[in-house]
Amino acid sequence: MSYKVSDHVAHRTSNNKAPLPPQNPVEYEKQIYERGLQFHRPPLTFQTTHWQSQAEARLSANARGYLSGSAGTGETAAKNAAAFSRWSILPKRLVKTSGLPDLSTEVLGTKLPFPIAVAPVGVQKIFNPDGELASAAAAAREGVPFIMSTASSASIEDVAKANGEDGVRWFQLYWPARRHDDITISMLRRAREAGFSALFVTLDTYMLGWRPGDMDNGYNPFLRSDAIGVAIGFSDPVFRAQFREQHGVDVEADEHHAAAEWTSTVFPGVSHGWEDLAFLQQHWDGPIVLKGIQTVEDARRCVECGVQGLVVSNHGGRQVDGGISSLGVLPRIVDAVGHQLDIFFDSGIRAGADIAKALALGARMCLVGRPYIYGLVLGGQDGVSHVLKSLLGDLELTLHLAGVESVGKEHLNRGVLEREDRL
Repeated sequence: MSYKVSDHVAHRTSNNKAPLPPQNPVEYEKQIYERGLQFHRPPLTFQTTHWQSQAEARLSANARGYLSGSAGTGETAAKNAAAFSRWSILPKRLVKTSGLPDLSTEVLGTKLPFPIAVAPVGVQKIFNPDGELASAAAAAREGVPFIMSTASSASIEDVAKANGEDGVRWFQLYWPARRHDDITISMLRRAREAGFSALFVTLDTYMLGWRPGDMDNGYNPFLRSDAIGVAIGFSDPVFRAQFREQHGVDVEADEHHAAAEWTSTVFPGVSHGWEDLAFLQQHWDGPIVLKGIQTVEDARRCVECGVQGLVVSNHGGRQVDGGISSLGVLPRIVDAVGHQLDIFFDSGIRAGADIAKALALGARMCLVGRPYIYGLVLGGQDGVSHVLKSLLGDLELTLHLAGVESVGKEHLNRGVLEREDRL
C-alpha cells in the first residue's frame, strides 16, 4: 500500500515535543478503586449495558429516536448484537507474560496505541451542546483516532482545533454527485489543510434509510433551520458562493432552504460507480478507506481500485433492514482480502469482549459509534473519555485474563475463539 501523506499532516505530527503516551486503560480502574477508599463513587456507570437507557432518559424524543433508531423493523441491528454471542473466547492458562497485553496496532501506515477509533456520527449537538468539539477533544486526550462526519454540527476547522495538534483525525465523506465535484474538492481541501490524514468514504448512505422512529417524530435533523448536521456546508466557501449567486442572500439569511440544498448535495439519492473512485484518488493525497462493505465481491473490488482499506459495516443497522450482521461477514472478507489492505470493523461494538472478538476474526481496528455518543449525552467530553477508557480497560483485562499477550495476529486470532452454535 503506497500513498503520500500531505506535507501539512507530516509537519503536524513531527513537532519537536513528542506527545505524552496515553494512560494505560487499566490505570482507570485502579483510580476508581483508590477513590472508593474515600467513599467516592464515579459519576458515570461502568456497566456498558446501562449506558443506552441512561442516555435515552435525558434526551428529547427527537434526539432519542435519531440515536437509537434503526432501519425497518431493526432486524439488522439485532443481528449485529446477536452475532457476538455466537463466538466465545477460549482462555489459555499458565501463560507467562511480562505485563499487560500490548494494545497497539498499525493501520494505514501508522502505529497507534489502541485498536479502536471514534466512528463518524453526525448531528452531535442534538445530544450535547458541545457536540463534535467535545468528542474530538476526548478522542485526542485518550489517544484514539477521531473520524469526523460530513454531517457534523461543527465546521471542519473547529473540529480540527478541538482535536489538537497531536490528535489523529480522519475525515468521513458523504459523497456529492459528480455535478458537485467542486464542492467535493473543497471539502477534501479543507480537510487536508486542517490535518485530517485519511479519507473514509461512506458508500451505503447516498440517501437516508427507512427509519420508522424518525418518521414517527416527523424528525429529519438535516432539514431544520439551524447548522446542526449541515455546518460543513454552511462554512464551505464554494457552497456559500453558489447559494449567494443563486438566491441573492447568504446562507444565514435563509437557513431553511440552505439546509435543504446542502442535504440534497451530500445525500444525492443515487450511488456513485466504482470508476468514480479515481476522482477521489486524484484529489486526496492520503489513504482512502471505503466504509459499508458487506460482500467478498465488493471487498475484492476495493483491492482492484487501489484503496488502502475498507470498513466492514452495515451502518449499525440504520440503512438496510434484514441485512447480514457485520461480524457475520467479517471472516469471509478477511480471508479474501485481509492480506492486501487494512480491514476495519464497525456495527455493534458494545463492550471490550466485542472488540476482542472482531480483532480475533481479522479486523485491524474497530470503530466505536453509539457508545461514545451515550457518553457524550451523560457527561460531555468527560463522558466520551469515560466510555473510551472503559471499553479499552475492559478489552485489556479480557485479553490478559484469557492469556492473550497482544492484539497482534500472532496472539489474537481465530484460534482464540469457538463457534458454540456449531458444537
